[in-house]
Amino acid sequence: MITLKKITIIGGSGTVGDILFERLQNNYDVLVLDKNIKNNTSTHRYVDATDFKQLASEMPKDTDVIINLLRIDTAHAIEPEEVFDQMTDVFFKATYYIMLIATKYKIPKVIFASSNHVTDYYEENGHSKLEREITTKDYPYPKGLYGVLKIASEQAGFIFSLHSDLSIINIRIGSVPEKNEEDALKHDDRLTRTLLSREDLVEFFSAAIEAKVKFGTYYGVSNNNNKPWDISNAIEDLGYAPKRIHAETHPTYDNTL
Repeated sequence: MITLKKITIIGGSGTVGDILFERLQNNYDVLVLDKNIKNNTSTHRYVDATDFKQLASEMPKDTDVIINLLRIDTAHAIEPEEVFDQMTDVFFKATYYIMLIATKYKIPKVIFASSNHVTDYYEENGHSKLEREITTKDYPYPKGLYGVLKIASEQAGFIFSLHSDLSIINIRIGSVPEKNEEDALKHDDRLTRTLLSREDLVEFFSAAIEAKVKFGTYYGVSNNNNKPWDISNAIEDLGYAPKRIHAETHPTYDNTL
């Protein structure tokens, strides 16, 4: 009997979580933990990830990989005090808790859903302002608090990878439409460049689950023409094989600049 890897998705009741749960369960034993779950089942369980003791008690100790998809809606670059506190709890403290618990339980890997907003100063309407694709080597300049907290969590992951056996993979996700992506592409010009298709989303996270990488940060986007972000390190390090290419009539960037 083949034992499937156990994947625990935290914050998995949104669009990305729904897609990953549906597709990953074909190859993995998947559990979703989320604050929005009303009725516990064998695959979905309520947990408030900002509560360390509750999260620790609900986290299966035999988890092989944790996927951190925690999110809350944000509206402004600079938020008032109460929103700042909420965002810090979700985007930084809970992320730290997850890695602390993973280390305690000897869970080998955490995949963190970061965001392209950590470098959104370099991007405008899906176009890189650098006259080349933005890479993970470019200094992060976020335009809002959301991006600031995402990069802080990426760096927290680095110290865990440095001082423990924990493997950390940060995926700076592009754009994943809630509804039919082909319809969305017709009405959103930026999306033609920033799309991470559902198929490629699953491919990216599957590659991250299986990759032998101690620490790495990658842009999660399909191989769209004129995409603003570089995915070459994801292809090389993770074995990411993007399947969808959205063609445009514009010339592509010369990434050797």
